[in-house]
Amino acid sequence: MATLGITTQKHKVTVVGSGNWGSAIAKIVAENTQAHPSIFQRDVQMWVFEEEVTLPKDSKHYNAQSPLSRGPQKLTKLINEFHENVKYLPGVPLPSNIIANPSLENAVQDSTILIFNLPHQFIGKICDGIKGKIVPFARGISCIKGVDVSDKGIQLFSESIGLKLGIYCGALSGANIANEVAQEKFSETTVAYDPPRMDSQHPTPHGSPKLSPLDTITQSSSPGPKQQVKLQALPNEFPPLSHENVKKLFHRPYFHVRMVSDVAGVSLGGALKNVVALAAGWVDGLGWGDNAKAAVMRVGILEEVKFGQTFFENKVEAATFTQESCGVADMITSCSGGRNFRCAKMSVKEDLPIGEIEERELNGQKLQGTSTAYDVNAFLKMQNMEDEFPLFTAVHQILEGKHKPADIPQLIDASVA
Repeated sequence: MATLGITTQKHKVTVVGSGNWGSAIAKIVAENTQAHPSIFQRDVQMWVFEEEVTLPKDSKHYNAQSPLSRGPQKLTKLINEFHENVKYLPGVPLPSNIIANPSLENAVQDSTILIFNLPHQFIGKICDGIKGKIVPFARGISCIKGVDVSDKGIQLFSESIGLKLGIYCGALSGANIANEVAQEKFSETTVAYDPPRMDSQHPTPHGSPKLSPLDTITQSSSPGPKQQVKLQALPNEFPPLSHENVKKLFHRPYFHVRMVSDVAGVSLGGALKNVVALAAGWVDGLGWGDNAKAAVMRVGILEEVKFGQTFFENKVEAATFTQESCGVADMITSCSGGRNFRCAKMSVKEDLPIGEIEERELNGQKLQGTSTAYDVNAFLKMQNMEDEFPLFTAVHQILEGKHKPADIPQLIDASVA
């Protein structure tokens, strides 16, 4: 057994994804790997989907004499040269220890901590691309909004990642608008990490609480036989990934972290609030004011709790939705200024399909609320439970053109037969 509290290796961290939120999280993580050199390697790999980008003339880096300002350049080259994601997080300096890497396989090589932060529709392909190419004792944190729905049922993305890669994966979610976080405006987030028992027994005086009953991961809500994956222990040579040490990876003076063990609740809060935000944007676009938004949010929180306790029983705590940043706080933020809210509001005010607004406003990125609304409805339809979640169902019907935003009060009124 290793000597008490003595470790000889440091955790290597990779952020898989480099969009608006991915770059903001990479900034936080890179600041903290520098601040805690006894736990983490200094450099943070950030996988970037390579694309050609022309440096805008209004960028502070633009120099007509520089080759980098002449025509399209590789995004990774621009990030590594200027320490700024000039396309997805312009104007925000990134720490010099972030290494933008266009090779997914190379970016995750030897990394013991993988932070997934990319649109949920790409996660299956990403996991397929790195399966068998990561260290078997790696641990993950999912910052991905959404749920993974198939004809076999529904999974959290933390579960999908864990099952595909054979690793344990927690979740991060909260009232976190990426630009505000990147600009170091004060905010909170919730990190859910329920350490596998084998990791909790690492010989250290400050280990994690022993909450995980098994050293396996099991899918939560799919019918039929449950898929189960045996985990491999984190070697004793590495610092334990206790709540204390995981918090050190994300907590900043401007970005406060609360650690919990409810991975399912944190994941669902981050996913389902985007569906509610569409409804809030529509009623705001109609000019109905704050009372209408508050009503939509209240119903949304109730449906979040009901969804979690119905389909992820024994894994979800109602308090996660009502007391944590990933719950009520994220609902307020997302229904006040998030991208789903803003695009839905514009679609009503301009009388345009939300897809057109998305294409115009999001610089190539995608709304999570629309895709999640379709995924959730597909699952509810399989369960014959659409009527049990009237707000989620109403959002889907409006996206489908079967109803208009002005119909929301009637659609969510349980007393209307």
